[in-house]
Amino acid sequence: MKPATPQPRPEDGKTRAGAKDVARLAGVSTATVSRVMNTPGQVEPDTRRRVLEAAAKLRYVPHGAARSLRSHRSKMVGAVVPSFDYALYARTTSALQQRLGERGYSLVLAEHHYDLAMELKMAGQLIEHGVDALVFVGLDHDPNLFGLLEDYGRPYVLTWGVDPFRRHPSVGFDNRAATYEITRHLLALGHTRFGLISAPVEGNDRARARGAGVRDALAEAGLALDAACVQYAPISLPAAQAAMARLLALPRPPTAVVATNDVFAVGAMVACREAGVRIPEDISITGVDNTDLGATQTPGLTSIRTPIIEIGHAAANQVIARLEGQPYEPYEAFPIEVVYRGSTGKPAS
Repeated sequence: MKPATPQPRPEDGKTRAGAKDVARLAGVSTATVSRVMNTPGQVEPDTRRRVLEAAAKLRYVPHGAARSLRSHRSKMVGAVVPSFDYALYARTTSALQQRLGERGYSLVLAEHHYDLAMELKMAGQLIEHGVDALVFVGLDHDPNLFGLLEDYGRPYVLTWGVDPFRRHPSVGFDNRAATYEITRHLLALGHTRFGLISAPVEGNDRARARGAGVRDALAEAGLALDAACVQYAPISLPAAQAAMARLLALPRPPTAVVATNDVFAVGAMVACREAGVRIPEDISITGVDNTDLGATQTPGLTSIRTPIIEIGHAAANQVIARLEGQPYEPYEAFPIEVVYRGSTGKPAS
């Protein structure tokens, strides 16, 4: 019997292992190897681990990643955000990029449109392109995302919220506390019938927490949020106007409306002006994030100042520290503050 020809070994320095070698060792097809290397988020975790273990054993390096693996550092950080259209995410990302740039890092951006499966795919593609670390928005994510990051040894930080269970490094603020405090302000003015305008809550922990803050404050006062007075909408001025118009058309409209961001609040104010409803004489409206959009309305919008810029800087500082082996604070919570303006007042008798 003719002896089997020995397989070339990468450490011999003569022949680099190829995708076929990895596929044979892992017991998968070369197409699966390609998917693991190019879109790892689309491959089952067990299969992905087998392929990665085989690749490590054979010292297989995909052509696209060879340069970054040789240098061990690409000096690129990936950020996956829900939407580029939402100005606040853009401001946080700008602060992130500024601080990273000061230390010689570049930022690579992707958006997932509030689709957590898409977020997982985007993260896999960024890893394939050699980013050293990743930054995400919020606490809601596909569980496979963290397995992917662990498999590839990529540090990450979550932003716009602080993980209450301390499982994942995070920087942000208490979203529930923001609307809780502003609802207490409205209760102190004498309001008892409330409306809520919010982004959809599926896959969006910020919207869920802000809605919970309203409900918790009302419950402490012995009140409840009428389901008819809750409107969910995409984050845009026209959608907010339409949501507010529906609230105004109710047989008993609310006398106070808590919007979970300033875009919703300003859209609600526009709808009130178009309907001849006075603010705050007929209805009080509040927002979250204290943007220039709300501050320049007439009357000015009562809102919550949130740490939009601070989050970006803190996320960058943490990522840099982890990549450079420096000490860092894995859970950083910033304070919030109610900014009182003319859009809130006592309810009409």
